[in-house]
Amino acid sequence: MTYKGKYKPRNLSKYKGDATNIVYRSSWELKFMKYCDNNPSILEWGSEEFFIPYLSPVDNNIHRYFPDFFIKVKDRNNKLVKYIIEVKPKHQCFPPKPQKRKTKQWMKAIETYSVNQAKWKYAREFCDDRGIQFKILTEDELKPQYK
Repeated sequence: MTYKGKYKPRNLSKYKGDATNIVYRSSWELKFMKYCDNNPSILEWGSEEFFIPYLSPVDNNIHRYFPDFFIKVKDRNNKLVKYIIEVKPKHQCFPPKPQKRKTKQWMKAIETYSVNQAKWKYAREFCDDRGIQFKILTEDELKPQYK
């Protein structure tokens, strides 16, 4: 089942952006929103509040990539650390297995993987230029920690 909806933060002062339009597109995104909202180590967070331009390998045009999350945390050493977080199903982080028959579904998976790789390349460059860490979280990281 796919979960979609709007999230209403409890801690409005922590949310940086339009708190009336926080959209989640999966149960994993919703879980991470709740985690950000309720975790005292997360000082600020936002969801899809800015974009990073990227060159799409599909049409060779510039598009806008809206990262899932931006968070600012205090680490164990009391240092402020900024992250851009992308929440993705694990299967989208790896190239689809080669197939003898090139079905529409397989071609779409190849396209999704290629576009994700381009987005993440530009996101890493964006983050490196600004002293921000870029992380991709899959169900493997989200299952045990974010309930």
